[in-house]
Amino acid sequence: MFGGADREDWKEFLTDDAKQILASLLESTKKHKGAYIQSDDVKIAQLWSALIEMKKEIENMKAMVARVEGPFRAIVSVGEAAKKKAIEQLVSEIVRPTDMESQEATKKLVESLMKF
Repeated sequence: MFGGADREDWKEFLTDDAKQILASLLESTKKHKGAYIQSDDVKIAQLWSALIEMKKEIENMKAMVARVEGPFRAIVSVGEAAKKKAIEQLVSEIVRPTDMESQEATKKLVESLMKF
């Protein structure tokens, strides 16, 4: 049961989405076939080739995130500034600080609300 021809292919026990991912990954390693076919252990060399392809995808994703990070941070910054202005306006309308101490307390309240 555990050896030879009677044994079922382990890949049949994968979920459908895992089967698709594996098939795609194995397909992407075919470009390295000329290299891994020369190995004493072709299966291990093919695994290393799959790792190369995965590493390339990770590096591409990092580069993509780096490209959108700056503009995204700028958008968040603009949004935070607008949020702070709106909170300051609402708190000032509700509290209506008149003296310096009330203004300072209002400022602290606004800073506290900005954390949410």
